[in-house]
Order: sequence, then C-alpha cells, then structure tokens
Amino acid sequence: MNSDQIQGKWKQLRGKMKQAWGKLTDDELDQVEGKWDELSGLIQSRYGRKRDEVEDELKRFRAQYDDDDQARPMV
Repeated sequence: MNSDQIQGKWKQLRGKMKQAWGKLTDDELDQVEGKWDELSGLIQSRYGRKRDEVEDELKRFRAQYDDDDQARPMV
C-alpha cells in the first residue's frame, strides 16, 4: 500500500490501530495521518518501546492490510 492509498484508507485503519495500540488518542492519529514514521515515534513514546520493535510491528500491521487489499477482487 503506498502513501496515497494509506491516506485514503486512514479512517478505516484508525479503528484497527486503536485496537492494536489503545493508548493512542484520536487526536494523535489525526495528527500523524498516514505518516508511518511519525506513528512509529508516537508508539515508541507512548509505550516506551524500542524503535526497531515498533517498526517491525508496523511492518506486520501494514502487510496485513496490504494482503487484505490484494485479496479483494477489483471491480
């Protein structure tokens, strides 16, 4: 999923992000809207986790939704 696709689906992904990282607020997710590096930093600070751990987790998160997009037939 490229950055344009991510920003287009941000509202859908926000709900999934809130499930995965419940300490993030709606305002914070609004501020980082589609910017994965900023989201990574926010998760690091909010959860006190290492950068590489968070980036690996975000890669898995993104891959999950990339796979979902590819699994859907194009109309």
